[in-house]
Amino acid sequence: MIARLRRWLRDRKLASAIVVVALGVGLAQLLLWWMGPAPKPNDFVGPPRSGYTLTNFKLWSYNPEGQLAFRMQAPQLERREGDESLYINSPVFDLSSKKPGVPDWHGQSLYGWVDKSGSLIKLQGPVTMHRPAWADTPATDLVSSDVTVWPKENRMVTAAPAQMTQGASRMDGVGMRANLNDNHLELLDNVHATFPPRKRKS
Repeated sequence: MIARLRRWLRDRKLASAIVVVALGVGLAQLLLWWMGPAPKPNDFVGPPRSGYTLTNFKLWSYNPEGQLAFRMQAPQLERREGDESLYINSPVFDLSSKKPGVPDWHGQSLYGWVDKSGSLIKLQGPVTMHRPAWADTPATDLVSSDVTVWPKENRMVTAAPAQMTQGASRMDGVGMRANLNDNHLELLDNVHATFPPRKRKS
C-alpha cells in the first residue's frame, strides 16, 4: 500500500508539489488568523460634513469675566462635526475695547475660522481694520492679510506685510505683533515709517 502510494506520487511530482504547497499555505493562513491581532476598525466615515450651516448670521463671544470679546456677522457660517470649529465667508467683525471710552476695532476679511472655544480666530485673505478717533488719538486704519487673533486677550499677529495709518502717521513692515489693550504694535521686518512734525505750542 505504501509502496503503491510512493509510486503514484513519483509519477505525479508536479501535482504532488502543488498539493503540498497549497496545504502549507492554508496551514500558514490558519495560524496567522488564529495568532495574529484583531483587525483595526475602519475609522473612515466619509468626507467632512457640516454640523449645520447658517446664513446671514450674527455671533457674540464673551471672555471668562463676562465681557464681550468680539462680535461677528457674515453671509454664511459652517460648523464642522469633526472639530466643532466655525468656517465663515466674508466676516465683518468688532473686537471690543477693554478700556472705558476707547472705541472698538471694526474689521473685515475674505474668510474667517473660529475654534471651538471662541478663543482663537484666523482671518484669511486681505484683512482691514479701523478704529474711530477718540480723545486726542486720531482714527487708526490697519491693512494686512492672514491675521491670527486672540480676541479674549485682544492680541493679534501676522507674518504678512502690514500697514498702519494713524492720522498723518504711517508705518509699513513685514510681520506684525499687536496688543490692542495697550495700543502696542510691533512691526518685525523691513519697516518704513512716516511721522509728521509736531505742531509747536504757541
